[in-house]
Formats: sequence, structure tokens, C-alpha cells
Amino acid sequence: MTLEMELKDRIAKCNKILDENPNSQIFAALAEAHRKKGELDKAFRVCQNGLRIHANYGSAHMVMAKINLDKGLYDWAQMEVEKAIEIDGNSHTTDLLLAEIKIYKGEFAHAVKILDRLYKVNNNNQHVNKLLEIARKLPLESPEKVSASRPEKEASISELAPFAETPLENRKPAESKPVEPVGTRDMLVTLSKLPGVEGVLLVNSEGLVAESEWNASQPPDLYGALANEIERAVQSSIESCKFGEYKSILIEADNLIISFVKVRENLLLIKANNNANLGALRLKVSLFIEKVDLSSV
Repeated sequence: MTLEMELKDRIAKCNKILDENPNSQIFAALAEAHRKKGELDKAFRVCQNGLRIHANYGSAHMVMAKINLDKGLYDWAQMEVEKAIEIDGNSHTTDLLLAEIKIYKGEFAHAVKILDRLYKVNNNNQHVNKLLEIARKLPLESPEKVSASRPEKEASISELAPFAETPLENRKPAESKPVEPVGTRDMLVTLSKLPGVEGVLLVNSEGLVAESEWNASQPPDLYGALANEIERAVQSSIESCKFGEYKSILIEADNLIISFVKVRENLLLIKANNNANLGALRLKVSLFIEKVDLSSV
């Protein structure tokens, strides 16, 4: 039986179990099968929905970490591994995956530290040895090559080995590029086109909609006023507890996701449904916040 057929059979069996028992922890195996098949968005949704019920299922957080890693969402992948460690403690598997994530994030010293510890436990583990070799050789390599080398489907990090073998004299330091500002209109249009997103608003400090890219049936002004009221309540509660300032607010209901992100003195509101990939959405928003030009607002 080919791998494709095995995965198809596994997916069918897992779905049958979930149909009989929607609360089953088999969702993690189903998400992993979709991931190995290259169906990352489907894997993400299955795992996300399962974790809403089984938030303390460490193995599911590991599956989510692998999904995010395959999607190139390294910070979110690391958060999921750390959550798994918080629940079940450190293991060879969690440390190995964390080291791989650190390599893709360019945090080579941290990766080497983890892998050195694993090497002392078992210096015959070929996977550990290969990762350790790569983590020591890649720091001088161009970051563009490292980030571009993550395969879309299931593969080993050993695929990075050709880059590690580049002669030292041919290696060039990465050139730093200035951050070019992005207009608010471009930001809203781009975010509104992400899967599952139904509307994006930029709301000023008075609760008025400054700009919008809105496809939802409800009026955007209603959400602008709602965002302003919720933001004030959250900020007031946080200040009374001396927690400092918030960075974002996430509200999830039945097939409804509302995200508020503070952008200087304004609020970026995103309305989405359950088809939205929250990891990808947050990453995209964070990239825009760093370079958005609000001078026209």
C-alpha cells in the first residue's frame, strides 16, 4: 500500500471515529494525517477545533506545532511546542522539534545548546547529529536560503544540508534592507483577501471607522463602536490589575472570530469565520503593523 493510500485510509478511519464520538482525541491523528498529505489548512482547522475541547492534550499541541512549522509560522510553532512541554514535560521529541524550529528561526546558538544536550544522551542518533551539524554550519549562510528551504510537504531538515556545505569563502553576509512603509488601504485590502476574513476596519480613538474593506452583512460602524467599547473595558481592567497595555484581543464564538489589534492610537478590527487561519492571520498583521503608514488616518 502506498503512503497516499495509507493516509487516505487513516483519514477515513479517524473521521468515522469522530462521527461516532465528536469529543474523541483521535482528532490529533486525523490532523497529522492531513499534514503528512500536505493538506495544511485542513490539518490546522481539525487540530484547532479539537484543541478547543482538549486544550490540555500535549500530543495535539505537538501536531499543531508541526503544522505551523510546515506553514512557515515559526513563532506559533514554538509556542505550541512550549505548551506541550508545559503540559507533559520535556522529552526527546519536544526538544528535537524545538531545535528544528530554532534553526529555521535563525536562532542557531539556542538550537546547538538543545542538540548538544541530546547528543550527550545518545551520540549515535543520526537525526540529532545531522541537525547539530547544520545548526553549527548555517549561521554564516544567507537567511533567504534558510527560510526558502522549508518544503511545503513532509520532509526532513536534512534537505538543508546542501546549503551547509557551501564553501566558507563563497558565503556572503545577508544585506539588510530598509523597511518600506505600507499604506493603510493596501493593508486592509490584503488582509481582507485572506481565507475566512469577512471584513477589516481601522477604527480611531473615538470609535469611528477611519477606513474599511468590508464584505460582512452587518454595518461596519456597528463593529467600530463595539471595538471601542470593548477596548476601553479591557484596557481599564488591565490597568486596574497593573498588567500594562494589551497588544491584541481575540473573541471567538460560533463561526465568528473578531480580532482587535492596537496600531498606535487606532484599532485594527478583523471579522472572520472559522475558515480563517489564525496563525497566518496574526503573522500577516504583525508584519503590517511594523511598516504601516498612518499619516493619512
